[in-house]
Amino acid sequence: MLRTHTCGELRKEHEGETVCLCGWAKKIRTHGNVTFIDLRDRYGITQTVFNEQFKRETDHISRESVLRITGKVVRKPEPNKSLKTGEIEIQTASFELLNKAAPLPMEQEDPDNITEDTRLKYRFLDLRRQDMQESIMLRHRLTKAVRDFFDKEGFLDIETPVLTKSTPEGARDYLVPSRVHQGKFFALPQSPQIFKQLLMVSGFDRYMQIVKCFRDEDLRADRQPEFTQIDIEMSFVTEEDIFSTVDRMLKHVWKSVLNKDVKLPIQKVTYAEAMSRFGTDRPDMRFGMELKDVTSVFTNSLFKVFSETVEANGKIKCITAESFGGASRKEIEALETAAREAGAKGLVTLKVSDDLEGGVAKFLSDKEKSELRKASGAEKGDLLLMVADANHTVVDSALGALRCRLGKELGLYNDGEHCFVWVTDFPLLEWDHDEKRHVAVHHPFTSPKLEDISLLEVDPGKVRARAYDIVLNGVEIGGGSIRIHQPEVQNTVFRLLNISKEEAEMKFGFLLNALKYGAPPHGGIAFGMDRMVMLMAGRDSIREVIAFPKNKNCVSIMDDAPNVVSSAQLDELGIQLKI
Repeated sequence: MLRTHTCGELRKEHEGETVCLCGWAKKIRTHGNVTFIDLRDRYGITQTVFNEQFKRETDHISRESVLRITGKVVRKPEPNKSLKTGEIEIQTASFELLNKAAPLPMEQEDPDNITEDTRLKYRFLDLRRQDMQESIMLRHRLTKAVRDFFDKEGFLDIETPVLTKSTPEGARDYLVPSRVHQGKFFALPQSPQIFKQLLMVSGFDRYMQIVKCFRDEDLRADRQPEFTQIDIEMSFVTEEDIFSTVDRMLKHVWKSVLNKDVKLPIQKVTYAEAMSRFGTDRPDMRFGMELKDVTSVFTNSLFKVFSETVEANGKIKCITAESFGGASRKEIEALETAAREAGAKGLVTLKVSDDLEGGVAKFLSDKEKSELRKASGAEKGDLLLMVADANHTVVDSALGALRCRLGKELGLYNDGEHCFVWVTDFPLLEWDHDEKRHVAVHHPFTSPKLEDISLLEVDPGKVRARAYDIVLNGVEIGGGSIRIHQPEVQNTVFRLLNISKEEAEMKFGFLLNALKYGAPPHGGIAFGMDRMVMLMAGRDSIREVIAFPKNKNCVSIMDDAPNVVSSAQLDELGIQLKI
């Protein structure tokens, strides 16, 4: 090795030893004829001292140059308590400039004043920053903890194909042209869904994989075209078996990686309950401010918006922002804008004092005011926010969005808190108004609730799925279901989804064929690992916890991908571009 120790290893106990360190020149400071260089590697920082004899040579060292320094460990006159190595420094005896760095294209230590595209273009420099390295190392610890847990639980880590058949359901596939079979294409997998089900049919009753998946969809802070899943599938299980296994896995991972305890069992709410109480199927359980149904308060209201909503069998709901009754006009206008952006036609706000104050208050009777305060739990100094609409989903979604916004703005939770919740009993199907047909809420292989199977043919919209999501701090980090393992049930679901026998055979024939040969009851879940790391690291984007991500426009600026290919390559594939 070129070094005897790392830059984060030396302590006062090493005083007097002659050591050799290798690393990057993070900081260079000159005081008179003495030069101090903070040498950095991924393990830490050690201060090195160059006396007057090296003055001419150190003048040629630039920041981020790679150095090999040999010298004696000495105690610092004044320790630097912010560094683990802060009690010592290296008195340089000799050094070697292994590689001189060119002038830096970006100030690494000031990322807030650098555009994200610049950081991504010079990602190899950005990744030298301590917080970025900590995120990547946290990611490593997470994957190790996950593998360790599942290995002890008897799961097998089995790879599934990357070049697969295109079965477009939901997001668009990434297609890979075949040179050997011109005119035909592979698809990159959106998930290993069908293959992991086939592994259950094959008798591998406990499967896991940390796997790359690919979806051609619009990007946002928690989406990338290629992302990583923690994929799990089990045979001969019910939902409770999945919940129990995942609960223990999360407890193990959080303790191993963050040294934090996860209280078990993780709480559960049904989809219907989550929408009713929190206005979303991804509820943030770190704070209250639950939605309250106050429709019955306004059965005979003089306020036309409320009375017309009641007549249309609509909903009127509210949330109470505690101690926010002093909100400014500008703050309330911002909430009104947010409500409209979430689909609401408007937002009613009432400040709670001895009476209710606000533009709508004059239309409300004393009885309505009293019942509203009782139903909402609002007290003096609070702010009531109300949405009314004939469409129940609009009411829930708008107030759910406002709840999340206010939770953050009012500091109603601790950013370091991690609060999990299972959301269960999703609808199996939803109606697509554009395509005039039912579509699967999760995917077409999700099993209906056994007690709801009789409704499949008579009232499919009421059928609940044996599906579940795991949510952390308002972010869905995993989702799964018990699968359909009986061919006749699978065919019924395909029929409801308006998937013909021919189409089903063309897209999923190999799975349908496998189900005929003794498929066991099975189910599983897949975690968005990038989202997990993002939340564990306290970041706002998964791009911050992926070594080499694409930018918002799905471009890898560093290596200029995607890019054009030569006409010779296209000819080999039998492809002619239409642009």
